[in-house]
Amino acid sequence: MEKKINPRIAWFTEGTRKKIVSEAKRLLDEIGVFVENDEALGILEGAGARVERDQRRVRIPADLVEKAVESAPAKITLYNRNGGAVMDLGGDRIHFNPGSAALRIYDPKEGRARTPVTADLVRFVTLTDALAGYAAQSTGLISGDVPQEIGDRYRLYIALQYSAKPVVTGTFRVDAFKVMHEMLAAVAGDAEKLREKPMAIFDCCPSPPLKWSDLTAQALIDCARTGLVAELISMPLTGATSPVTLAGAVTQHCAECLSGVVIHQLAMPGAPIIYGGSPASFDMRKGTTPMGAIETMMIDGAYAEIGKHLGLPVQAYMALSDSKVVDYQAGMETAMGAIVAALSGINNISGPGMLDFESCQSLEKLVLDNEVCGMALRLTAGIELRDDPIVPLDVMREGIERKSFLSLAHTLKWFRKETYFPDEVIDRNALDEWQKQGSKDAARRATERVEKILAAHRPEPLDPAVRAHLKELMEAEAKRFGMKTLPPL
Repeated sequence: MEKKINPRIAWFTEGTRKKIVSEAKRLLDEIGVFVENDEALGILEGAGARVERDQRRVRIPADLVEKAVESAPAKITLYNRNGGAVMDLGGDRIHFNPGSAALRIYDPKEGRARTPVTADLVRFVTLTDALAGYAAQSTGLISGDVPQEIGDRYRLYIALQYSAKPVVTGTFRVDAFKVMHEMLAAVAGDAEKLREKPMAIFDCCPSPPLKWSDLTAQALIDCARTGLVAELISMPLTGATSPVTLAGAVTQHCAECLSGVVIHQLAMPGAPIIYGGSPASFDMRKGTTPMGAIETMMIDGAYAEIGKHLGLPVQAYMALSDSKVVDYQAGMETAMGAIVAALSGINNISGPGMLDFESCQSLEKLVLDNEVCGMALRLTAGIELRDDPIVPLDVMREGIERKSFLSLAHTLKWFRKETYFPDEVIDRNALDEWQKQGSKDAARRATERVEKILAAHRPEPLDPAVRAHLKELMEAEAKRFGMKTLPPL
């Protein structure tokens, strides 16, 4: 029997892919990249890059780029709290996780977005843990009831207690990484076990155009040396912080990511790194960065193709919306983004649950987006040839004789494998049944479903000794910035 074909999108010819990479290397060699971090400057200079210390400009020769790309792994495995492999990042294998670092949460009771507090973080993590469409969790909300200075490590503190899934996170301050690494190591068993089976991805974001801040360059180095997965988040904005053409933005994105790969691999050759980003097609009419624009999705799919061409795992912020509420726009933009990401074979897709240009999370949207992810995963699985011949004659004869295929053994054998059945939050009732159940729209169904899931789901408890250690670490950090007692969990 012939092998099935998994549906995929191609964005460029092989010649164009090579040209984009070649021009990105030329940008790094002739224009260079700004690097604020002293340790990164020293690493680059020691490897043969041309460093102008007074300007902090680094010109990176092509051979240094090529060597770094060659040493980076083509496949990365992420593990859950119990050491089980749950994310296989490489090839065209796709995985979803909620979008990260939202400043607000949408409150359906108040009908508006507000500042999240600890209880919101607990609900968000618990809900993510319960939803099967998300292979990983994320530190998706920043709590407003703790000092701003500890916001990065506090959200990880909550995440590690209420979900066993691997976590996508990141630092806001240079001093946060040590504490966050110690938390992860405590959960994994120790630092060496964490290195062997990483359970976290750290986002590392260059500043467009072509700049690495002290914080983000240090994050690259820290991730490399501890074995935690670094995820490059390049963010060119067409016509604002990058060339206005989509291909130009993809090329600048490539240069920024390649510079990150060089810093990272020089710090520790072979350390795991993901080629990713969160670019946007800048809307010059509104002065906004629409993540739901089709051009943004095209840039994402196209740069992922370049990352695959380089032999690296890839990521993108997709399956999210710029809408301010859970409405038609939110569903349309999210579903389109999820499908484009899935058909582009993006390994780590971040964004479900997000509204308002990545600034807001919605638990209701997270539940609905879980179904979008399930359908996208089903789509990319393709159409299997279950039988040979494709239509067995005995099945046709029996179906014709019974005037129905419903009770056939063939139907019972295959229908669950052929069909994705969504959760009750998706309405597939006949009109009269829908009316009997209250004529509820998707947003209302999702609001009710959130509460049902949270009432029923019990995350796997963290070992009490580990939990106590995490609390001790977090309390010490809180006291450093004037908070005597952490909010109750």
